[in-house]
Amino acid sequence: MTFKKTTEADSNYNHLEKMSVSELLQNINKEDKTVAFSVEKALPQIEKLTEKVVEKLKAGGRLFYIGAGTSGRLGIVDASECPPTFGVPHDLVIGLIAGGDSAIRKAVEFAEDSENQGWEDLQKENISEKDIVIGIAASGTTPYVIGALKKCNEKNIPTGCITCNEDSPLANTAVFPVVVTVGPEFVTGSSRMKAGTAQKLVLNMISTTAMVQLGRVKGNKMVDMQLSNNKLVDRGVRMIMEELKVSEGEAQALLKKYKSVRNAITRNT
Repeated sequence: MTFKKTTEADSNYNHLEKMSVSELLQNINKEDKTVAFSVEKALPQIEKLTEKVVEKLKAGGRLFYIGAGTSGRLGIVDASECPPTFGVPHDLVIGLIAGGDSAIRKAVEFAEDSENQGWEDLQKENISEKDIVIGIAASGTTPYVIGALKKCNEKNIPTGCITCNEDSPLANTAVFPVVVTVGPEFVTGSSRMKAGTAQKLVLNMISTTAMVQLGRVKGNKMVDMQLSNNKLVDRGVRMIMEELKVSEGEAQALLKKYKSVRNAITRNT
C-alpha cells in the first residue's frame, strides 16, 4: 500500500481568504481542539518511549532530540527549558536541528535532505549506547532524521520518534515510535499548526515525566529551578514559605543563604 501523508491531505476548509477574522479563528480553534484527543490515543506509545528515556537518564545517559524546521525547533525549545525548570545540566537533554543553530531562526535550504548529516551531528556530541535519541518529524519522511535513527539502530543506541503520519518511514525506523495522527491541517500542509501542537504536547509529557521520575520535583513544585530572574526568586520564596510555614522575610533569608529552594527546604526540616 502506498504511504500517504495525512498531514499533507487537503484541508477540511476552503476559500479561507473569504472568511472573516472571527470565522478563521473559530475554525482554527475547532481543529486545535482535536489535538489533545489525538495525543490521548498515542498514550501507550508515549509511555513506552518515556519509560526508556527514564531508564537511560537514570543510568547516566542523555536524551537527544533531532529534527528539522518546526520539529527541530520544538525539540530545541523543550531541551533548553529543562535546565532552568528542573536544575539539570545543559548537556542532559540536547536538541539538534538540521542546518545547525542558524536554522533555529532562519530556514536553511535543503538542510533536512541529507541522510548523513544527522548522524554526523550526533557524533559531534559523542553519542553512545548510554544515550537515547528521539527523531521529530511531522511528515515522518525527513532524511536528516531517518538517516540519524538508522545509524543509531545499527550502533545499538535506543531510538524513538514523534511523527504525525501512520506507517511513515520514520515510524517504521524508530524502535519506540510515537504516532499522533492529527489529520489535515487548516492550511493544507502547514504542519506547524496541529502537528506542531501535538509534537509540543508529547515533548512536554516526555520531559516533564522524566524529570519527575528523576526526583526533580517535590510535591508539585519546581524546587530545583534556576533562580535566574526576580519572578523565579519570588516563586522560590513562596515555595519556602508554604513548605516551612515561615514568614516572607525568613524565606528570603533562607533562599539567600542556600541559593536553592530544595536546599533551603531540606536543610530546615
